[in-house]
Amino acid sequence: MADPSPAHAPDVHAQDLSSLDQLLIPFHEAMKPTERHRIGAEAEKFGVDATTGAPIPYEGERSVVTILETLMARHGWKAEHETPGGPLIMLVRAGASVTLEPGGQLELSGAPLENTHQICSEMSGHLAELRDISNELGIMWLGVGFHPFATQAQLVSSRVPKQRYAIMRRYLPTRGTHGLDMMQRTATVQANYDYIDEEDALRKLRVALRLSPVTTAIFANSPFYEGRLWGGRSYRAKVWLSVDPDRQGLLGPVLERGRRFQDYIEWALDAPMFLVKRGAEVIENTGQSFRSFMKHGFRGHRPNLKDWETHLNTIFPEVRLKRTLEIRGADSLPASLICALPALWTGILYDERALAQAEELTASYTAAELEALRPHIGEKALQATFQGAPLADLAERVLDIASGGLERRARLNKNGKDERVHLTKIIALVEKGWCPADALVDGLGNGDEDLRREILARTRI
Repeated sequence: MADPSPAHAPDVHAQDLSSLDQLLIPFHEAMKPTERHRIGAEAEKFGVDATTGAPIPYEGERSVVTILETLMARHGWKAEHETPGGPLIMLVRAGASVTLEPGGQLELSGAPLENTHQICSEMSGHLAELRDISNELGIMWLGVGFHPFATQAQLVSSRVPKQRYAIMRRYLPTRGTHGLDMMQRTATVQANYDYIDEEDALRKLRVALRLSPVTTAIFANSPFYEGRLWGGRSYRAKVWLSVDPDRQGLLGPVLERGRRFQDYIEWALDAPMFLVKRGAEVIENTGQSFRSFMKHGFRGHRPNLKDWETHLNTIFPEVRLKRTLEIRGADSLPASLICALPALWTGILYDERALAQAEELTASYTAAELEALRPHIGEKALQATFQGAPLADLAERVLDIASGGLERRARLNKNGKDERVHLTKIIALVEKGWCPADALVDGLGNGDEDLRREILARTRI
């Protein structure tokens, strides 16, 4: 019999999973040569009333939905719904998307781009579109890692009616004290990268995991809690210490010994599931690991590759491996610093010499000592110590490595500047031993009469 034509070939992603080898398919499909490598950036922000700082609701005259609908009407974004006729949850345009996080945080997930200059241009354009609409509505957007004002109770009307989020709201509080805070009161900036092959993917993953705590410290930017200074630099980092331990963290065995996709897969197989999707139906399944799902099924359903990719999207390690490598450890940032995270990691991951330097620098780091460092990051950021030295010293070395990589890449903007220009402001902070949160709270105190107004002014994107 002749081979089926591509139009009639079976959809491998819908076929039942019958072997562990099939779990490699998404990673193998994602591999691409260096010349096709791109950068993707994501940035979340909180929408608040410009006068009071109160969170804006999901629906209503001054709401997230109103913002999305106006973006569609004025700027050519197209709507996407989770189900036909369901609530609006996402916009798409030219390879980019505007999505909603569980507490109504608005996220730009950028298109895959060639350099950090393009990332910055895309981010700036998005923020300009957003500001014009928001100013008319008396809404302000805040670039900070933890909502500076809202309590959990105040965010009820902001909740995004996505089916997965409802499952998470029920399940995550059973697995840690800060599950709902992670969902509804945190925001991040993220950068995504390609890989050549298995060796390249795991090499980059190991280096990124080892440097994840210092990344969090460099970009620590959540010093406020319910309208007051809480005394530390990143409440978001503090929150992540008490979120389902089986689906987040530094992946110790992978960090130290990971050499194959299978090493990451073995960890992911034992992580708890959230759901199974069959068409428009979402079936809650929070009592089973994916390994168990493969072995036993669930309520008559057998796993397929789409289920596996859904699962890979619902585990939250500090660095996540999917069809791209995702750097996830940073707080959300002001507009002037948003491009610094993708610039830093582009310099390290997309330059061979820089990657080798970072690999050598971190070769002695153990999972145990990095996990021991994590609780200090939220409180002290770059003032913490690691292996007997100030973390700020390591941060300066990391930024120096990244700068060298960006210089060698030599991607120039219209003014003849290479991508190092996007590191200038974060380098200036780190040279003082500061993270962004230190600049935010400089000169502020909980006794200040106009503290709320000052927080709004300083965190505004």
